Amino acid sequence: MQEQSAIQLFEGLQIRVIWDDEQEKYYFSIVDVIQVLTESVDGRKYWNKLKQRLKEEGNETVTNCHQLKMPASDGKLRLTDVADTEQLLRLIQSVPSKKAEPFKLWLAEIGRQRIDQLQDPELSIQQAIADYHRLGYSDNWINQRVKSIETRKELTDEWKRGGVKEGKEYALLTDIITQAWSGKTTRQYKKFKGLKKENLRDNMTNLELALNTLAEAATTEFAKQKNPKGLNANKQVAQQGGEAARVARENIEQGLGRSIISPDKARDHIRPIEEAKAQELPFDSEEQ
Repeated sequence: MQEQSAIQLFEGLQIRVIWDDEQEKYYFSIVDVIQVLTESVDGRKYWNKLKQRLKEEGNETVTNCHQLKMPASDGKLRLTDVADTEQLLRLIQSVPSKKAEPFKLWLAEIGRQRIDQLQDPELSIQQAIADYHRLGYSDNWINQRVKSIETRKELTDEWKRGGVKEGKEYALLTDIITQAWSGKTTRQYKKFKGLKKENLRDNMTNLELALNTLAEAATTEFAKQKNPKGLNANKQVAQQGGEAARVARENIEQGLGRSIISPDKARDHIRPIEEAKAQELPFDSEEQ
């Protein structure tokens, strides 16, 4: 099961969500939903009591709910009770809340947006741009980040064509590329920047992001030319792509007189969130 974890907002409150590519459905943190609906200080305690009552009543919805690892408040991944949209709608019926109907509409909108994005990938990019604007990133950084997403997708498509398996093999090749151009593995790079679960690319400076994109773009072009098959052949190509970006990095550093690899995080330099909201670009997926 390939999962994509995210945070969705309902009336400004965070709800942890995972998209399952194989099942093609969302799974929502039940505790987060309960906390939003009941405005409870301790949504977990409320859910434990409700779960016990529903089990005693023989409610099959609770029986069918399972657990997935989601980021907790301390940044660690912890098993959390989750429900898909259908299960969640049934659970909502057991929770007296004035927010029940608005929440149902919110669920429907989340589902519609995902369907639209699957049918038109450009909408996913537009949504990413809007999200980065909300977080306060600069237009210049956002443009580079979006380009890096497109480049990464092209690279993973090439890996898939070459018989590389998603997951560990993708991560291994990414480490080879990253270490070749930066001198650090992905884990070392994140530690250098003081990151834990945060996305490394989201915390690269403009130059770091540009060089990382160059490394992945070069790897893609070399792969198209050499047509490597399997992990070992792709390792060599990944090394070549990363080294091409290393040469560019060394030339820039020679001119600057300093290292490009920096402990600085892009998020340290974003605009205050109030200013970012004031300058946020409107986004309506139906008009794109």
